Amino acid sequence: MSFAQTVVLAAFAGGTIFLGLPVGRLRGLSRGWQASLTTAAGGVILFLIYDVLSQATEPVREALSAARAGESPDRFFGYAATLGLAVAFGLLSVTYLTSRIARRRASPSITPQQVALGTAIGLGLHNLSEGLAIGQSAASGATTFALLLVIGFALHNATEGFAISAPLSGGEPSWRFLAGAGIVGGGPTFAGGVLGYAVVSPVLSILFLGLAAGALIYVFNEMMAVARRFSLPMVTGVALTIGLLVAFGTDFVLSAAGA
Repeated sequence: MSFAQTVVLAAFAGGTIFLGLPVGRLRGLSRGWQASLTTAAGGVILFLIYDVLSQATEPVREALSAARAGESPDRFFGYAATLGLAVAFGLLSVTYLTSRIARRRASPSITPQQVALGTAIGLGLHNLSEGLAIGQSAASGATTFALLLVIGFALHNATEGFAISAPLSGGEPSWRFLAGAGIVGGGPTFAGGVLGYAVVSPVLSILFLGLAAGALIYVFNEMMAVARRFSLPMVTGVALTIGLLVAFGTDFVLSAAGA
């Protein structure tokens, strides 16, 4: 697969994130629907945390197995340290930035816009690693696998757009804000495709996945805090379960198809 084809496909995979963004413009929603949408998005985020950490720990486990088989443990320690520091930095940096913004606005609570932006940042880091996988597969000549990755990531990104915009439902965010959040969340898939075509590096993948996991952990915590304000525990519990199951179901379907 040529570099130009890889760039186009990576842009397509990232661009589907815009499909779920109009949810944030829904008006006149009841408290129950707002709570349901926010918490269902939290279920998608919870799955993504699991998915990201599973991908990030895989090369670490492989390095550990190699060390147990007699190879030098340096690679394992390097990968493990990279993952641990990346998760910590991803979580603490987003926490610091959003807290700083809240102090500037003299508001003790995090706004839905800040939750949406934090979600977009976390998903952007995640999608950067996905773009790396597309680029690296294309560069190595695994064209069929690269195409399957594009299809799978495109479908996943469509649900990720919903995760960004759901906390904004009923608040009527501007199209400009939604477009910016979509670029932050989906644009890195394109950038990762370009970078992955030129550079094959497990360390980069671990680094970006770790950063994404940390940011998404923060986002999930804030989404649950927003959900608790609605004081509808059964509604939010059911919605969280539905969002989690839909995300897992989508992943199982894609895995069955070979993506």
